[in-house]
Amino acid sequence: MTVSSSSNKKQGVGLPALDVSLAFPQATAASIFPPTAWDYYLSDDLLTPEEQALRKRIRNVMETEIAPVMTEYWEKAEFPYHLIPKLATLRVAGSSIQGYGCPGLSITASAIATAEIARVDASCSTFILVHSSLAMLTIGLLGSEEQKQKYLPSMADLRLIGCWGLTEPDNGSDASALTTTATKVAGGWLLNGQKRWIGNSTFADVLVIFAKNTTTKQVNAYILKKGSPGLSATKIENKIGLRMVQNGDIVMKDVFVPDEDRLPGVNSFQDTNKVLAASRVMVAWQPIGICMGVYDMCLRYLKERKQFGAPLAALQLNQEKLVRMLGNVQAMFLVGWRLCKLYETGKMTIGQAGMGKAWISLRARETVALGRELLGGNGILADFLVAKAFCDIEPIYTYEGTYDINCLVTGREVTGIASIKPVIKHSRM
Repeated sequence: MTVSSSSNKKQGVGLPALDVSLAFPQATAASIFPPTAWDYYLSDDLLTPEEQALRKRIRNVMETEIAPVMTEYWEKAEFPYHLIPKLATLRVAGSSIQGYGCPGLSITASAIATAEIARVDASCSTFILVHSSLAMLTIGLLGSEEQKQKYLPSMADLRLIGCWGLTEPDNGSDASALTTTATKVAGGWLLNGQKRWIGNSTFADVLVIFAKNTTTKQVNAYILKKGSPGLSATKIENKIGLRMVQNGDIVMKDVFVPDEDRLPGVNSFQDTNKVLAASRVMVAWQPIGICMGVYDMCLRYLKERKQFGAPLAALQLNQEKLVRMLGNVQAMFLVGWRLCKLYETGKMTIGQAGMGKAWISLRARETVALGRELLGGNGILADFLVAKAFCDIEPIYTYEGTYDINCLVTGREVTGIASIKPVIKHSRM
């Protein structure tokens, strides 16, 4: 039997979904963010008064401005562009860069900022990280004085948005084998190739792109501008994690880049490590922040939600899972904090950064999985944060070096034996 749409609605079929506060009044959704409860070992004592103030200021903006809308935009896989001015008020873009309108924060302060943003929304933290710890930091560390003066002030207040293009369809973990080319011509360079998974790329004003110099066969870096002839960036659809982040495919067909937009400090692939060492520390703090928010959400939920005549928090099994989550967060924070101190004193190695990112993201996977269990059916609803975090941790587990690659980087450092690239024995026949 065929029933008309209007007839369906008269019978109560096909109506808009109930607001979650009406559909499930027994627990509070994440649009009203839970109070901070994760800091069981009083980590605030490890921070300077300035770092504590920064944490409080960012927490306030994220909870009041971002939390109420994050589920809607995550579900739509759209970025809330109208909130970029609010994110600009955080004053964290170009975090550790001195001068040029940048805040000049310590690595520890930058890490705390990253965690506080990720605690409420991982997509916003990735947006800032790509823009600040990759695009801006590359210009800040490896750009000319003229490039720093030209780009960094506008990027620091988010008037210009940046992205960072290293990964390619054929070269992810094996990034040094990139095939995008830069050919010298009169007055500049012609870039040809393709990049994939580039965050912010669909709307970035400034694109930092790595390409192989066809003359020297070494990797160089270039600053491309939105709208350049031959340049296109299209959105990657159907992601299950970091859905607000606009990851894109970048295609370059004879894109002309003037000589003044070649970054003079990038003359080989090894130069990328100057940026990746710092950015990997920041990425390690994303899962720390995510798990802070997940723990806070789960604690409130278990106290509010009642079954069998008692709060879920009264059940022994739930308390054990909650304490395991809490222990993970304390350990993750302390590893991340130590990593920052090693960086600030010039002692951090690439292996230490790799192990930090790998171990923290592994523990984060366990923590959000426990949170998903604790919330039962609501653990698969983005409205209660945990399901969203469960999905968001997956791309973070993979990007900036997969868990396995980062472990092998550390393994190479501690054993003196490289094992990342397989040894292929060719048959004599």
